[in-house]
Amino acid sequence: MNSEFYQSPKSSRFMRLFWKAAGADRFILERSTYGDQIKYVCLGGIIIATGVMAAIAGGYAFYTIFAPKGNAIDSFKAVEGIASNYDPTDVPTALISIVFGLIWGAIIFNIDRFIVTSTGKGDGTEAITRKELVGALPRIIMGAIIALTISKPVEIRMFKTEIDVALHAKQIKQEQAYKAEIEKVANGEIDKKQAIIREQLNRIARLDSISTVRKADIAYENSHGGCSLKCTEFKNQLVSNQAEVTAIKSDPEFIKVKKDLEALETDKLNKLKESGKVAAGLDGLLERIKLAHEEAGWVISMFVTLLFMTIELTPIFFKLMLIKSPYDYMEENIKELIKADKGIEIQHNFYPDGEGIERDLVINHQVLRILKEKIQLLEAQSALSNEAINAWKHKKQNDINNNPDAYLSEE
Repeated sequence: MNSEFYQSPKSSRFMRLFWKAAGADRFILERSTYGDQIKYVCLGGIIIATGVMAAIAGGYAFYTIFAPKGNAIDSFKAVEGIASNYDPTDVPTALISIVFGLIWGAIIFNIDRFIVTSTGKGDGTEAITRKELVGALPRIIMGAIIALTISKPVEIRMFKTEIDVALHAKQIKQEQAYKAEIEKVANGEIDKKQAIIREQLNRIARLDSISTVRKADIAYENSHGGCSLKCTEFKNQLVSNQAEVTAIKSDPEFIKVKKDLEALETDKLNKLKESGKVAAGLDGLLERIKLAHEEAGWVISMFVTLLFMTIELTPIFFKLMLIKSPYDYMEENIKELIKADKGIEIQHNFYPDGEGIERDLVINHQVLRILKEKIQLLEAQSALSNEAINAWKHKKQNDINNNPDAYLSEE
């Protein structure tokens, strides 16, 4: 706006970007006051900041969910620069998280922009009436949900050190409980197999003991005059014992039990080795959110959530508290001019509907003009058609009167 008493300041590219984010009309703002221009720059800045925070929070949440799991303390050491073999960053997951974060930020930015631009200016006063609050309630609820999705990933990053320590202690307990469960289940099966093997080994030991005694008896007999009938009996018993020991050792059931025992012990050792990896899996987003609430306490956690909720809901309340300015009046004027140019007439609170609510009467004069022209055209075409039919009818009647035989036929 250029006049003798005021000249609107020129807008920069930076300002126009923030105006677009706030859904403001550049044409009107460039002809409005500096206060209106700054007002919508700030509004757009809040929306863009919310989108950026959503992108960061979404990317971090995605990485926390899908990153390879490890010991929480090793992760903490690697981040702090302490010697560790644990690599804190998984590059493929990080790259995917960046892409997801950008998409998530764009979604939240678009939703925020829609919420703010669709929120009216209320009654044009600073006071927020009950009617205005009720009308804005759906947008407030949506904004609160968005604030929660942004605040939780940021919260677990703020308290990461405390969460890592608490998570490490929980992982140790989980590992110990897992090992105890493995020992309990595996040892029951192992004990059964060992009992069977022990029984057979005791039989072999008894037979070996008897065989040792018989060998001594045979040696004694040989040293005192040769092998007698009794000596021969000892030899036969020795052969029988050795055959029984061989039969026990080669028994397929005995061999199978020994292999099963070896497999159980190997499986037990493997599971015990993997117990650390299983415990490290206790490192999901939900677990970290729970620990963040436990470590920070509900007061601090609520404070962080309220902080983001304030940032998210500020534009909505801000628009409800706006006092009408030159921008608003010019915007309404342009809307009325466009409606007038297009032949649209609105008679406010013209008639009550079936529920007793006053409704506006919308009259589209352009539509009515085209409709009337169409009706007149159809009526003219109908009248011309009637005249053509009457003329044809009159002509045929004259033809019949002049030459009736031409229209009669003899069978």
